[in-house]
Amino acid sequence: MRRLSMPAFLSVLLLAVACFAPDARAIDIKRVVSPGGIEAWLVQDTKIPLLAIKFAFRGGVETDPAGKEGLANLASTLLDEGAGPYDSQEFQRRLADNSISISFTATVDGFYGGVETLVETQEEAIELARLALTEPRFDREAVERMRSGVLAQIRREQGDPDFLARRALYETAFPDHPYGRRARGTAESVESIKPEDLDAFVRRRFAKDNLTVAVTGDITPEQLGPVLDRIFGGLPEKAEIEPPADTVPKGAGETVLVPRPLPQTVVLMAQPGVKRNDPDWFPATIMNYVLGGGSFSSRLMEEIREKRGLTYGVYSYLVPFRHAALVMAGGSTANQNAGTMVDLMKAEWRRMQEEGLTQEELDNAKTYLTGSFPLQFTSSEAIADVLLQVQRDGLGIDYLDRRSDLINAVTLEDVKRVAGRLLDPEALLTVVVGRPEGIEPTRTRDDVPS
Repeated sequence: MRRLSMPAFLSVLLLAVACFAPDARAIDIKRVVSPGGIEAWLVQDTKIPLLAIKFAFRGGVETDPAGKEGLANLASTLLDEGAGPYDSQEFQRRLADNSISISFTATVDGFYGGVETLVETQEEAIELARLALTEPRFDREAVERMRSGVLAQIRREQGDPDFLARRALYETAFPDHPYGRRARGTAESVESIKPEDLDAFVRRRFAKDNLTVAVTGDITPEQLGPVLDRIFGGLPEKAEIEPPADTVPKGAGETVLVPRPLPQTVVLMAQPGVKRNDPDWFPATIMNYVLGGGSFSSRLMEEIREKRGLTYGVYSYLVPFRHAALVMAGGSTANQNAGTMVDLMKAEWRRMQEEGLTQEELDNAKTYLTGSFPLQFTSSEAIADVLLQVQRDGLGIDYLDRRSDLINAVTLEDVKRVAGRLLDPEALLTVVVGRPEGIEPTRTRDDVPS
């Protein structure tokens, strides 16, 4: 039986999935403004009696006060642990009894929340979400219980070489910027957070001028307006946050060793990339897909795993923070192969920089990036997530209609120009964790973190 090549297999797979996934272009997005002035993007779907409300506030862990690192993360674990008249046990019981999900997550550049509920229980869900945002209790028992969970996570991370590599890289790239801090904080900073710090976090960061909302489900625009006012109408008009300044990653050309008694070496590389609103975003996306973002169809995987068997996985990706951007690559290999793997990664970096893509690689990347996108629209919750991010990135309400055309307009010359702009193997910041052979570090760090 004839085997399909990987690009051919992907094409067949995407064609099959396309029969079942909705077309992003067919999604009808409505802009809804509530009587109280709260704006949301809505995709109405009457097929299933569900409602997904996703929202975000600008400013994530990067706005934590100095000495209180981990504040946003700890707050995200506590907002559904009691609010208004309900202690933690009663709040959680009401969620479970009504099949309601309320969740919060603190990320580098934002604080995210979500409500998923059946239409028949939406009144309870709306009220619980309102209470969580405007009247969280931060009872001492709940605070200490969730603090203990965070501290346990921090302790576990100390033995994770991938975590150690990320921390060393970000601390080197952003030594004087909040991006260089640890999202969960340190044991000392988390221990220092008091209930009044959590109260201040909510009062200062959750506000109408700082809010983005996306909704999907069985609700009309007319019904959604009052719902938005009930959940978010009690928030202050303006947030009290000071976002950090834009910055450029540092550490170009450095090789940082974090020695650990491990049988394998973890490798992580980075240099400045492109932000999401950069006109070169899609040429960079296609470049990255071919370089290392396309899994088994990428050059890094082909050269390092398929041809030489040096790793189970090697990859590259774009990191578009709001105040900085990175293009990164990473993987792991046996200690004795670490130098060879790093050399091969840099060689592929240089080949992409100097030669760009072939026409076949460009065509295959476009097929995948346009064909796989509908796979993200598999549920009301997933659609709301996409709508929320499109809003936060400022891409426009018609972005889903334009996305495929933007990708298909990218030329070989565009990708080569962007690869020349972004990629420089001599300027890569490289971090290795383990006992690598064949690598001469410019710096050794024993202080990450232990």
